[in-house]
Amino acid sequence: MSRNRISFIFEGSALAVISADKELINIFMDIASGSEVVIACRVSPKQKGDVVDFVKAKFPEKTTLAIGDGANDVAMIMKADVGVGIAGREGMQAARTSDFAIGQFKFLKPLLFIHGREAYRRNSIVVCYSFYKNILYIMA
Repeated sequence: MSRNRISFIFEGSALAVISADKELINIFMDIASGSEVVIACRVSPKQKGDVVDFVKAKFPEKTTLAIGDGANDVAMIMKADVGVGIAGREGMQAARTSDFAIGQFKFLKPLLFIHGREAYRRNSIVVCYSFYKNILYIMA
């Protein structure tokens, strides 16, 4: 589905109805993946985690990222592959349960675009080194 200039806004009561039917979940995910912006309002913490589960079920090859700043975001952060907690006025619950904790939203861009790329690059070097080391160990 091509990226359209469509915003998709839903609320918790609609998500409760959608999560009861598997076919509605597929329709929901098709609309959400074709939208440029998806906004969830009046959603419970469990429903935030359910949205992450829907994305993981529909697109198992994708990596999910959840960003939260309060205790109500903990379920979503725990279910995502990568969780970012923002320590601040609402408490430290999200920062404690996340993979990465930052102090302000302005630190999010460097975290994703600089640290994320460097971590991927370093992991690929370690994998190549492991293959090289094991091949030499077996051949000798």
